[in-house]
Amino acid sequence: MTKVMKQFLRWLILGGTLFFVAKALKDNWVGVTTIKIDMSGWAILAIATGVTLLAHTWAGWIWTWVLRDLNQPVPSVPFIQAYLKTNIAKYLPGNVWHYYGRILAAKNANVSGGVATISVLLEPLLMAAAALIIVVMLGSQFAVTQTNFALQILQFVILCAILGSLHPWFLNPVIRLLYKLKNKKSSSQTQPQVSTNLERYPLRPLLGEVGFLGLRSLGFMLTMLAICPINISQIPLLFGAFSIAWLLGLVVPGAPGGIGVFEATAIALLQNLFPSAVVIGAIALYRLISILAETSGAALAWLDEHLVKTNS
Repeated sequence: MTKVMKQFLRWLILGGTLFFVAKALKDNWVGVTTIKIDMSGWAILAIATGVTLLAHTWAGWIWTWVLRDLNQPVPSVPFIQAYLKTNIAKYLPGNVWHYYGRILAAKNANVSGGVATISVLLEPLLMAAAALIIVVMLGSQFAVTQTNFALQILQFVILCAILGSLHPWFLNPVIRLLYKLKNKKSSSQTQPQVSTNLERYPLRPLLGEVGFLGLRSLGFMLTMLAICPINISQIPLLFGAFSIAWLLGLVVPGAPGGIGVFEATAIALLQNLFPSAVVIGAIALYRLISILAETSGAALAWLDEHLVKTNS
């Protein structure tokens, strides 16, 4: 029954967000069709695609930092390639196959299954913490019209809880528990013990995820810039709105890859700050740019790996 309710909830959220996006598109369809992009605009969109691809490459590098914090000195390039190749799988139903692919890639590189799983579980937690840092810092700009003081307090409490949960004092007991459960299920009693304790707070990966969100936000702002002018004073607003929408797309159970949740949230936050047609057009373009960047990253990673194998 619980599984049925979870499936129902996911479909309900997906249906609701897609309905909201479809209605917004319908109400502003005439304005969207009047948007014109000149040659400089197309050049900006190309740069936005490159920045988004750089963001995913950067995220793959951060994954190697997490593994090294778990006492696994892995090479950077093969793991970045594995990250990029599996990233596109997040659009498959279930929204877990990219994690599964990374665990398999790490295990094939002689990383223990427990460490691989923990590193993959830490990544979205670090991303959520990074997004919350940005939301707490910049989300107050929406306080007058979109939030209230109680919600800001709640954001701060959630941020403290997530930042605290990343401390080795809390993570290491969880890691040890996972290993005990794994060893009980294993039939082999002679497996080597692998140290998986975090010896320090994962500050570098956390700051790296802030940089990842900064690059993703830059890609979105460039997409907006290709359609309409942006004032410098609007950059923090766009950064904060993107972070809120991206965070909800990450944590809310719905469509794979945050499709629908991200779009609905971004429209709700930005439609009073920019013309609705511009917001909807930019969000639709950015989704296409994101998919193109992820597909290109997977293809380039596969090609680079194939060329290395051929030359060797």
